[in-house]
Amino acid sequence: MSAIPVIAIFDVGKTNKKLFLFDESYRIDYERSARFIETVDEDGDTCENLESLRLSVFDSLSEIFRLKEFNIKAVNFSAYGASFVYIGDDGKPLTPLYNYLKAYPEELSNYLYDNYGGKEDFSVKTASPILGSLNSGLQLFRLKREKPEIFKQLKYALHLPQYLSFLVSGEACSDLTSIGCHTALWDFTTNNYHQWVKQEGIDEKLAPVVAANKTFPAIFPGTNYKVGVGLHDSSAALIPYLVNFSEPFILISTGTWCISLNPFNQTPLTAQQLQKDCLCYLQYQGNPVKASRLFSGFEHEQQANRITDHFKEDVIKFRQIDYDPEVVSYLQKNHPQASKTDTFGAESMFATRNLADFKNDTEAYHQLVLDLVHLQVISTKLVLNDSPVKRIFVDGGFSKNSIYMNLLAMAFPDIEVFAASMAQATAMGAALTLHKEWNTKAIPNDIIELKYYSSSHTIAI
Repeated sequence: MSAIPVIAIFDVGKTNKKLFLFDESYRIDYERSARFIETVDEDGDTCENLESLRLSVFDSLSEIFRLKEFNIKAVNFSAYGASFVYIGDDGKPLTPLYNYLKAYPEELSNYLYDNYGGKEDFSVKTASPILGSLNSGLQLFRLKREKPEIFKQLKYALHLPQYLSFLVSGEACSDLTSIGCHTALWDFTTNNYHQWVKQEGIDEKLAPVVAANKTFPAIFPGTNYKVGVGLHDSSAALIPYLVNFSEPFILISTGTWCISLNPFNQTPLTAQQLQKDCLCYLQYQGNPVKASRLFSGFEHEQQANRITDHFKEDVIKFRQIDYDPEVVSYLQKNHPQASKTDTFGAESMFATRNLADFKNDTEAYHQLVLDLVHLQVISTKLVLNDSPVKRIFVDGGFSKNSIYMNLLAMAFPDIEVFAASMAQATAMGAALTLHKEWNTKAIPNDIIELKYYSSSHTIAI
């Protein structure tokens, strides 16, 4: 039997590092996962074990090339953002891979803001909330100021997805999905690097920007395969939806963070939206995606545990709990939201509620989701604006929560609301980007499973 044509995708998260082989119908034919023990940088702060990651890529490639049942046609990468690998002329890292949660010196960030328009103007133009080291461009500025000798040796600063690509292709490049994600590098008003990047000489350390579907020949031994340039994971997860749906939509990607992504809203960010944790991404075709964020997945976990501790129940119960419209109606009459206006907060009001006011854990849990959805609606409306959105897709953990999905559908009665699911959306997006480079078939139209939620029960949230 002839070998199956496949694309290999390395999907590198902060915790789990995964490798998938997708066949031409975008089914996963092979999967392996690894976790590495973190190391520390020179300050004792935890960071990615770059050497373990490098060796894992090479070991994984060697392993799959030994599998005779597969014909590896291409390799691509998706990885978390806000992380630079600094390489010298020999291609080897000059420093650890600093953690994006590392504390950032206030005097350095203030210098940039003071000299380039002030915090508000700087943030609006770069579509980047003030996030310290999460603004990865500021990491590179810090290297220049605090370690000038290393900065002089620096050939290129590569975002993590592009470093992984470099390991296999030997080609250094930059990608817009990594550059355009709260890095403070890109000026969304001019569609180019911000003035500070050029004036501070940072642009000289950034590799040439290439298209997301660009491929290079491989230097790592194997079959005659092509190597993609890699993608920022949040942008990669949006690609299957952009490929499959032409009508305007919003994707609410739910996990620890709940991020509302609107690729069809081209209006510039305002200072007020930035203060409410809105930002812009650049999607794989170079167009801006307006996004708003909530820490709702984290809050849900904390408050669900508070409920189970109070009522002496197992938190696993909430994974299967059904939506009860009568409970919701009762709660809305007796435990109303703080305000019917679009007031925004970093977390819902559930943390301030007295659990003794609820009859049982089911009632309390319905209230928790009511409060979370109330805040989600406000957050999503920040990027909805007047854009012609016809559908809202929800993927991730909350897409499986019937209470959340029913309440969201009722909050947007004029928009179709769907729970969406697919196998490994981030890796799938990285594979779809290179479709024409390795796949002889048409893109299938069933890679996303949808479940429609009706707004027939009108509830004001």
